[in-house]
Amino acid sequence: MSDQASDASVLARVFAVIESRRGGDAKKSHTAKLFAKGSQKIAQKVGEEAVETVIAAVAGDRRGVISESSDLLFHLMVLWADCAIMPEEIYAELARREGMSGLIEKKQRRKFKKNME
Repeated sequence: MSDQASDASVLARVFAVIESRRGGDAKKSHTAKLFAKGSQKIAQKVGEEAVETVIAAVAGDRRGVISESSDLLFHLMVLWADCAIMPEEIYAELARREGMSGLIEKKQRRKFKKNME
């Protein structure tokens, strides 16, 4: 496997393709078809792929987890594009949380949500 094929930069390349499919021919592109069907269908696909990933994991199907995770990431990136979210925004949030206890991070999120109400 080449370095380019196996490193995280593939996410940027796939996201660029996803963005390029917005408004494209739904008869020629699965991604264009998802955009045409709207946010609800895109979100539904993310949920379906998440469930399929979980099922593969519970079944101990390593190859299935890899395959379904790829589908999940792809559809999640379609959702980001639909919501006008750039991957860098997600990466920045992950970086903000890096090294932080999950318990502390969740407590901060609850506090933030209360302040927003």
